[in-house]
Amino acid sequence: MYIHELSMRSYRNYDQLSLTFDDKINVIIGENAQGKTNLMEAIYALAFTRSHRTPRDKELIQWDEEYAKIKGSIFKRNRRFPLEIIFSKKGKKAKLNHIEQKRLSDYIGALNVVMFAPEDLNLVKGSPQVRRRFIDMEIGQIQPRYIYHLGQFQKVLKQRNHLLKELQRKPSADRTMLQVLTDQLIEHAVTIVERRFKFLHLLRTWAVPIHEGISRQLESLEIAYDASVQVSEEMDLETIKINFEKKFQDIEAKEIERGTTLAGPHRDDLVFYVNGKDVQTFGSQGQQRTTALSLKLAEIELIHSEVGEYPILLLDDVLSELDDYRQSHLLHTIQGKVQTFVSTTSIDGIEHEALKEAEIFHVSAGTIEVQK
Repeated sequence: MYIHELSMRSYRNYDQLSLTFDDKINVIIGENAQGKTNLMEAIYALAFTRSHRTPRDKELIQWDEEYAKIKGSIFKRNRRFPLEIIFSKKGKKAKLNHIEQKRLSDYIGALNVVMFAPEDLNLVKGSPQVRRRFIDMEIGQIQPRYIYHLGQFQKVLKQRNHLLKELQRKPSADRTMLQVLTDQLIEHAVTIVERRFKFLHLLRTWAVPIHEGISRQLESLEIAYDASVQVSEEMDLETIKINFEKKFQDIEAKEIERGTTLAGPHRDDLVFYVNGKDVQTFGSQGQQRTTALSLKLAEIELIHSEVGEYPILLLDDVLSELDDYRQSHLLHTIQGKVQTFVSTTSIDGIEHEALKEAEIFHVSAGTIEVQK
């Protein structure tokens, strides 16, 4: 899988841009604030219909413009097809093979992308929200229906939290509607948690040996799911559902008192252990970075095993954050099999065979030129 052509209009600091790419490694060089990350973000947005940097789509549209457009020509399973995403002040539209998709969940998964940026090094030491977003975006790529359940869950969650705040003010009010919303919430929560368990099983399959290799067989990685409801990977859907129902019965009074939903996938977390110790709390910076790198490399192999093709890899200003050994391990792993975009201020000091035959692009003030 690779992007052959990419064009943008009125996107961030790009008025109009059209580029063709090598199917191996493309290096984007430029000073800060010139548009390197904007290009990476556009590829990410073409895959996910959203930015990885902001939840507000209007920030992607140039000032005084009505919309921003990204188009890509993709090769997947030896077939070429177009993708298009339009961000406007009224919303967004996604087209696959020139056909507008009624639901974004029908579009996501057409282009598989793995991004590794400096903020991804916070995957281990950052907030639970960072880890939930990581797992949700990756499951959504290989199981687009997951995005639907996640969207429905968030919609019901918002309604339920609003009702809990009302009940907080009027504890004696009728709670029939609360039970209706709780049942709806559980329906989607059970599916989300069950699919997260299955995904983590696959992630471990790849991440554990990769981490062992990067650490020169000195470290062993474990990944655990920290659930807000007493559920486990061994449980079937019905048992998970029963446990959710019991949990919500037990905490109903406390939820009304607090005015918010206290259990569910939105409260869950991932925990990483290296040699039996919680790496977030007790790990060194090197161990935390090795864990983050292992997860990203595992994502690449996991998507390949599920989809049948390697995803596109975006390395946004991250090589300079890794030491020579981890840098070399990353580049060696992807060499020759993954279309990769590397953004950096300079490739001086990065000595690796993979970069010697790369296509080089220079970015300056929203214009890009190919190095001859």
